[in-house]
Amino acid sequence: ELTAEKFIPNPFFEGKTSPQSPLLTKERCAAGGMRLYKTGDKVRYLSDGTIEYLGRFDNQVKIRGFRVELGEVETALCQHPQVKEAVVIVQKQENIQRLIAYYVPVVCRDEIHGDSTNLRSFLSDKIPEYLIPSIFISLPELPLTANGKVNRRALPLPDIITSESNFVAPTNLLETTLTQIWIDILRVEQVGINDNFFELGGDSILAIQIISRANQAGIQITPKQLFQYQTIAELAAVVTHTPLIQAEQGIIKGSVPLTPIQHWFFEQQKVNPHHFNQAVLLKVKTKINLNYLKKALQELLLHHDALRLRFKYNESGWEQFHLEPSSEVPLTYFDLSQLNDYKQQKVITNIANQIQKTLNLSTGTVIRVALFNLGENQASRLLFVIHHLVIDGVSWRILLSDLQTAYEQLSQGKPIKLPLKTTSFKQWSEYLQTYANSDEISNFSSHINSSKSENHTNKFPNTIATSEQIDIILSPQYTQALLKQVPQAYNTQINDILLTALVQTFAQQTGKTSLLIDLEGHGRSELFENLNLSRTVGWFTNIVPVNLDLAELQDINNPGEAIKCIKEQLRIPNNGIDYNVWRYLKTDKIQSITLLTPEISFNYLGQFDSMLTASNIFELAKESSGLTQDINSERPYLLEINGSIIEEQLKLSWTYSKHFYDKSVIDNLGEKYLEALIKLIEHCQSPESGGYTPSDFSLAELEQNQLDDILGQVDFE
Repeated sequence: ELTAEKFIPNPFFEGKTSPQSPLLTKERCAAGGMRLYKTGDKVRYLSDGTIEYLGRFDNQVKIRGFRVELGEVETALCQHPQVKEAVVIVQKQENIQRLIAYYVPVVCRDEIHGDSTNLRSFLSDKIPEYLIPSIFISLPELPLTANGKVNRRALPLPDIITSESNFVAPTNLLETTLTQIWIDILRVEQVGINDNFFELGGDSILAIQIISRANQAGIQITPKQLFQYQTIAELAAVVTHTPLIQAEQGIIKGSVPLTPIQHWFFEQQKVNPHHFNQAVLLKVKTKINLNYLKKALQELLLHHDALRLRFKYNESGWEQFHLEPSSEVPLTYFDLSQLNDYKQQKVITNIANQIQKTLNLSTGTVIRVALFNLGENQASRLLFVIHHLVIDGVSWRILLSDLQTAYEQLSQGKPIKLPLKTTSFKQWSEYLQTYANSDEISNFSSHINSSKSENHTNKFPNTIATSEQIDIILSPQYTQALLKQVPQAYNTQINDILLTALVQTFAQQTGKTSLLIDLEGHGRSELFENLNLSRTVGWFTNIVPVNLDLAELQDINNPGEAIKCIKEQLRIPNNGIDYNVWRYLKTDKIQSITLLTPEISFNYLGQFDSMLTASNIFELAKESSGLTQDINSERPYLLEINGSIIEEQLKLSWTYSKHFYDKSVIDNLGEKYLEALIKLIEHCQSPESGGYTPSDFSLAELEQNQLDDILGQVDFE
């Protein structure tokens, strides 16, 4: 049966015909601009409207689960104006297979600028990613057999080290700077300019840190660019042309509209809204200078305007505004040097719990810092307690990095000079307010209104006091595979895998193929081109209800199909920010709408190992930082799952109420989840894994079955 696919002219077969096949008429084509062939056949259009049969290739191999026709790659490569001849082979080494392209450049004065980078970029516009060779080798001529054919066995193999990592060193200052930033943030020993950011373990939160560090170095990068150009070679070619996004560098003043997540918080009607904090306890690895610490903290309060936000309640509800800068520093010193180790730990916990209760949104401070002196032979502890309304997980990385920078500058006798501010929290909030009533989200209500609520009445209190927690730990080996190897198989992000395992686990335990959750994200999507949030402190979290469903699959335990199915359901426009903007900020939305009310929340917080990169002063302490919420506060969910990577291990904390679940039930869920996650990781490492979904080819507007049909032409048994 003949099949249609886009045609790439083949210079190897110009003017040649195959004697065993007649010319096909153009009328037999499905549409203009397409070619017809049986699997392996090659044809081309002629000027008289006929199609010429060009022969058949059977030189096919399987790479990452896809059937790759080497002649197809050679054809595309030979279209480069500076490539005279080319041949592509497969190198097999242990469990790794890679395509290697050998090419003979056209003899002229101009070389192929950028060599492999240029060729890789050229091919990316013509063939799918899985067809692009890993290594390009230039030869003066291709070795031939006595019969005049290419002698593939005589082709020189690349150096072993090069073949292992495809390492290409930076070639200029811009690439060198970006390479060092990637090494620092991704915590890897070596980065080549052709290494993929996500295959090195990158994620959206680390991307923000990369952007922030690049901005500090005078390199302007947007999140969109980093996701589109995923290697340093590609990124370096575009970032120099990015205009600088100007941000207000002075003291931000005045009132600030509430953001969607702040509306969500006040909607909860907490019994004690002043006690809803985030906290970090640091271990101080050097003798701390109290005067330097106070000056560094004062600079942070000036630089990060969100730390001066306050809130008041009136007839129209809660409002927020900026306080004027103050010389007062919210730092308290505690000398515990005379106590033994046991008493020190107990006192630290007691004091931390007391400090957690002292914040006040209206009349007090939203940040408290405490320094604990434990004596000459022990490292001090530094506690930060900040109300969640003004900080989130990404903000901590910014804040602690600036603390370290400011303290080091003072220690070296230098004045404090922090990197330039990015877009203020106030400006972001004002943009969201305008966006809420724009045409882009005017039809969003119909989507929400079509969903049914699953609200249940709770007979028992679901408070912080009744909550318990279990922790599921993934081994370092599996964690590293999850970060660096798994994404390659199906072009996934870590949430795709974590949530696929979650849906499979609940399906096995409940018999239901769907799972309704509130999915939390960092909320710093590039919604507006002229804003930059890479160094902005504030609460940007985004919560969107998602109904994940595997019902369309014949076998929900099929790992590859399950991953692709969940991956597509998680490709939400603007990462779901539109939903929150519509729900909380739009002024003319339908009031009688039925909203989704999930009873489970899921939040992957990222890699905390990179929170303090290469610090000689601070590291995260293991002791408790105190109770961050009032124990009488109502919990919004029956089950909360929070994941993070600490000390190179994925940790998933499952928090539940003992009034609703027995510990044995949650223990069993956690164990089954870990089993499901490991199965997915092992599948993605296997040779038979690999595949794409419609979101990988968003401009094509394909359904999964259509894409499978197309890819079936190269991926078949």
